[in-house]
Parts: sequence; structure tokens; C-alpha cells
Amino acid sequence: MLLDKIRIKSAPLKAKQSPKNQSFYKGYALLVKRTLRKPLFQGFLRWLLRRENIDKSLIDEVQIKVFPFQKGNGNTLAGKWNKHHGISIFPKSYEFYRELVEKHGNGVAHSYVKCRARATLIHEILHTKYSSDEERVRRLTKRYFTLYAKDPRTEDFGSLVSTILFKG
Repeated sequence: MLLDKIRIKSAPLKAKQSPKNQSFYKGYALLVKRTLRKPLFQGFLRWLLRRENIDKSLIDEVQIKVFPFQKGNGNTLAGKWNKHHGISIFPKSYEFYRELVEKHGNGVAHSYVKCRARATLIHEILHTKYSSDEERVRRLTKRYFTLYAKDPRTEDFGSLVSTILFKG
């Protein structure tokens, strides 16, 4: 289904990244790619597309961007679907991840990265059908992600990760 469409895409650097940050972001992108390619999650996505009656031809490529994207208002972007049939997924900043590790430990931070990637892909897939209804897409994203997370074959995400992921 989407398995063969998931690729890591490095954008030209606008600002210099330290070698430590470059290494972090490359590792982050690899973790996201492995997470999104898991057979259990791919099966869930097939089910989601059928359930929502979304034509899979609306998604030609899923790009995992290596570096974060900052919008004009200073907020970072988690993902984006464009009408040219592409989905982009962006990482959180190195600083955000470092603070998450300091506050909650490596396990929570690692789970957060994987959950954020899954929720972002679900969200952007839903945008292919409900492109102009952000509130509905957010509500459905939370519902479908929670449904996926309740499957006994998935890892235990814990309420803390969900709280961080769906705050606000």
C-alpha cells in the first residue's frame, strides 16, 4: 500500500546544523521510516483508507523530511499534504526532544517520536478527503490513532505520550 512510497528526503540546509544535530535528525528520520513501514501499521492504514473511502492514488509519495520546518509564526509543522499527491512529515526540533528526554526519559521520548509520526501520517491521509475541514481531521486523527493504539499487538504508548501528542 504505502510501504513502497515512504522515502527519507533531505532538504538543502538554510541554516547550518552542527554535526551532532545532523546525526540526530538522520537517526530521527530513520526511526520514523521504520515505524511507518511496520506491517501492523501498514495494515491499519489499508483499513483506514477503506473505512474512509479514500482513494490511495491520492498519495503518490510520503516524504520523511530530515530537518524541521518552521512556519512564519514560529511554530513547527508536523506534516503537510499537498494537492500534488504528496505527504511530508517533519521532525520536532532537537531542543524539544532533548527537553523531553530530560523531563521524562528516553523511553517516553522514543515513543513520542513514533506516535507523532503515526498520528501525523493518519492526519495527512485524512486531509486527502477532508482538505478544508481541519477540526474534523483533528477529531478523526485522535479517534483513529487511539483505535490503533488500543490494539493489543501495539506497544504500550501510555497516557503521557497521548497527552503530549494531543495537547490543546
